[in-house]
Amino acid sequence: MSEKPVINYGLEGIYVDESAISKVDGQNGKLWYRGYSIENLAEQSNFEEISYLLLNGNLPTNNQYEEFVEKLKERRDLPKEVKEVIKVMAPVSHPMDVMRTATSMLVMYDKDPNNRESGATMYKVVTLLAKLPTIAAATGRFREGKDYISPDHSLGHSANFLYMLTGKKPNEFESKLIDLMFILHAEHSTNASTFSVLVTASTLADVYSATTSGIGTLKGSLHGGADEAALNMMNAIGDPNNTEKYIEEALEGKQRIMGFGHRVYKTYDPRAKLVRSYLEESLTKEPLDEVKRLLQIVLRAEKLMIDKLGKTKGIWPNIDFFAGPLYRVLGIDSQMFTPIFVASRMAGWGSHVVEYWHNNKLVRPVEWYTGSIDLPYVPMNKR
Repeated sequence: MSEKPVINYGLEGIYVDESAISKVDGQNGKLWYRGYSIENLAEQSNFEEISYLLLNGNLPTNNQYEEFVEKLKERRDLPKEVKEVIKVMAPVSHPMDVMRTATSMLVMYDKDPNNRESGATMYKVVTLLAKLPTIAAATGRFREGKDYISPDHSLGHSANFLYMLTGKKPNEFESKLIDLMFILHAEHSTNASTFSVLVTASTLADVYSATTSGIGTLKGSLHGGADEAALNMMNAIGDPNNTEKYIEEALEGKQRIMGFGHRVYKTYDPRAKLVRSYLEESLTKEPLDEVKRLLQIVLRAEKLMIDKLGKTKGIWPNIDFFAGPLYRVLGIDSQMFTPIFVASRMAGWGSHVVEYWHNNKLVRPVEWYTGSIDLPYVPMNKR
């Protein structure tokens, strides 16, 4: 038998492609979309402009921006049959299961779903970008027994989502908060779900199949579901005064503290810093008692974890730690966190599909076999 090769479990540290879409500097806590720092984009841009940037490689002119926004608006609504399926599934299924099924259904309304020409691919991606927030909002409404709310074209992309979910038009601060979360979740290099999307796309399957693959991957608690898991941990802590005791006992029992540590970032996640700052600002807006309690837990847990593990083992807060409390500022239920992730990450997924298909190669890794060889077959009556 040949010598065993070096195996990078989980493909850690393995380069699988080249990309000009985003760069993550895990050692220094930096993130860029198409060369623009996430801090500048979060403060000066909006999700629609950033989606255009990711998909096209450049910031739009005013005319390009208006045309792109109009395309999103005119494609927001859902076919009747998709709404009906969401209404049936939402009360009994996890919202991510609804997202996966409803997204897959959209292929029925594409007359040429396998067309991979550049213009056709972009049309499909923009259509999904427009409809995924609506699927998420409809899921949230129907799971609570409420009526579907039609899109409001006077609202921006993320603000419209929040309106369709809650039934209340967001104010300026609320609109900024939800847009911030859409921006920060839009893209993050070749993470698990993006890789899943690319594996499916590399087979030359259609965009809907690739997106459905991404949704399935994003559902896991180690990826998209991490913010929900982190909030569940905070609710388990309950009283802020119980924070240190809970975390100390969890660490002693070698339990994972959700919202801390990252496969790439070995310092403070730059997205987490941005969310944290807006969480603190929300305290000046007369938040609910629940939000005050969560923020107290967040700050105490953050200090303890940084002192114990951040400076010594490189385990720092990531965006998932602060996302849950920020969503609660907006009154969003925890099971809706990951569908929001889907709605925003479509910008990144679509950008990677567009880029990858310019030089497509079937993804086919190899594995090292550790089983037996040439075993004799024993007939069933002699076993």
